[in-house]
Amino acid sequence: MPATVDPAFAADVLAGLAASVPAIPARWLYDQRGSELFDQITRLESYYPTRTETALLERVMPDIAARVGPGRAVVEFGAGSLTKTPLLLEAIAPALYVPIDIAGDFLRDAAKALSERIPGLAIHPVEANFAEAMALPGEVGDHPRLGFFPGSTIGNFVPRTATDLLRHFRDILGERALLLIGMDRVKSVERLVAAYDDPERVTAQFNLNLVERINRELDGTIPADGFAHEARWNDMLGRIEMHLVATRDLDFTVAGTQFAFTQGNSIHTENSHKYEPRGGRLLLLAGGWTPIAEWTDAAGDFALILAEAQPNRFAP
Repeated sequence: MPATVDPAFAADVLAGLAASVPAIPARWLYDQRGSELFDQITRLESYYPTRTETALLERVMPDIAARVGPGRAVVEFGAGSLTKTPLLLEAIAPALYVPIDIAGDFLRDAAKALSERIPGLAIHPVEANFAEAMALPGEVGDHPRLGFFPGSTIGNFVPRTATDLLRHFRDILGERALLLIGMDRVKSVERLVAAYDDPERVTAQFNLNLVERINRELDGTIPADGFAHEARWNDMLGRIEMHLVATRDLDFTVAGTQFAFTQGNSIHTENSHKYEPRGGRLLLLAGGWTPIAEWTDAAGDFALILAEAQPNRFAP
């Protein structure tokens, strides 16, 4: 294996492939190439979340800015390409901005482009897995904090893990911090599946890039045509699931370990949970965040929620 391989990536892939229900955490989809492909996905006609959320941000930003106020340290979890971030930063006059992402090179390139768009803004990128223990840059200091978690990325986590993540955000940001979060809503199955299985096949490339990464970084011998992308709606669990489905019986090795998949068996690579209004608010409350304002587009396809880390109460 390459000397620079992330040991956590190797451990997760080996454990995930050996599991009774094979699955690999979605964060490993986002290497440099995966991040570039996801950026392409957000521009597709069938992928409504980015377009809908961006339009919603543009419409309600004056209200958001009035509630948030100037001078905050803005901390964005899973910053990606920073396409929506300027809308927020240009409206609220923050003290500084901390984008956090696991794809370091992609993050630094995006931060550089943002600094050119908003000269004078102090930007402190952090290469990290935001779901794990991490420290904010010292420059954040005592500035009041605003967490930004757009894109319905919370939907990538099962409810138990999503609750833990929101509590983790509260620990990082502190009491009295605010959190602006995007949540996708339930809609027709046809529309949901189309958003994750586009006719241009960009999402298929994004999913299959994981196979290429495993082969490249972990000395994998997975045939390039051994798996196919599939998006499924799981109504009981309220989520779109992405799978890599074996196109035939397969035998391959990863990091010297042998694996066998029969045709039709799959590797579960990502979830995208969709929340009804009360379910989304309850999730935030369970994670230690009290919703204080909510906005949706006219069709009710997507929601932005502003929540506060209020002090814990002694009694109801």
